[in-house]
Amino acid sequence: MSTVATVPEGTVNPYALSHLDSLESEAVHIFREVAGEFERPVILFSGGKDSILMLHLALKAFAPAPIPFTLLHVDTGHNFPEVLEYRDRTVEKHGLRLHVASVQEYIDAGKLRERPDGTRNPLQTVPLTEAIQQHRFDAVFGGGRRDEEKARAKERVFSLRDEFSQWDPRRQRPELWQLYNGRHAAGEHVRVFPISNWTELDVWQYIEREGIELPEIYFAHEREVFSRSGMWLTAGDWGGPKDHEKVETRQVRYRTVGDMSCTGAVDSDATTLDAVITEIAASRLTERGATRADDKMSEAAMEDRKREGYF
Repeated sequence: MSTVATVPEGTVNPYALSHLDSLESEAVHIFREVAGEFERPVILFSGGKDSILMLHLALKAFAPAPIPFTLLHVDTGHNFPEVLEYRDRTVEKHGLRLHVASVQEYIDAGKLRERPDGTRNPLQTVPLTEAIQQHRFDAVFGGGRRDEEKARAKERVFSLRDEFSQWDPRRQRPELWQLYNGRHAAGEHVRVFPISNWTELDVWQYIEREGIELPEIYFAHEREVFSRSGMWLTAGDWGGPKDHEKVETRQVRYRTVGDMSCTGAVDSDATTLDAVITEIAASRLTERGATRADDKMSEAAMEDRKREGYF
């Protein structure tokens, strides 16, 4: 007769995974599942913290072998120089292949038109979808998390996109017991979100635990900024500031990083990981809600862009 070992009441189970270990295990499982199911996966990599976290998890998932994916970045032309430098340095360090889809090239070719407000974030959809079609990527990893924004909270870990890269919430598939359905027709592809269940605080606590390097703009530093729509934006040749907008030097940091024209900084004195984690734990606003102007265009701004093919 066999017996089952039990843990005495009131003691810690030595075999139980910690919260961060559980999240890491789930993400590693997703990366391996995609590697087994799809032929041409790609990781969206911008040099922002969520894409950095994804790459770290992918490297863990396949170590000591190299990751079986290429990287893709949609460059708006208004990206932060510190982030682009980090992106290129990381690609070189790990011997990875990077595809860059340039919004500026589409504007120069007359395929896209500059917006009156100067922001190019909404212009990323066409270069992204055409890059997916051109390279025949059948699975595209993104760093979206459910805690960021209500439209992202609706999306599954495996999110089917049609032949036009559009998202239909009615085609969402059940994902019981971490069983993922990657079936898709010719021309369709699947967007995959391995850190969907992470929170901003989880991301930073994991970064601290793993000792992951980040671009310096995620920590407090002095920067020339100006106020617009309640956010501190970086001065630059993208269209800001206007004549009535005063540039001043402030100590700020970025919670999320996108296009300079729509990503706001927050006043902060958090120069270390511990200080950043303490600051985030006390915040009542999500990172996108606090610092992304492109999500404030309308109540359904993100969902509208997702339907068109954006992440």
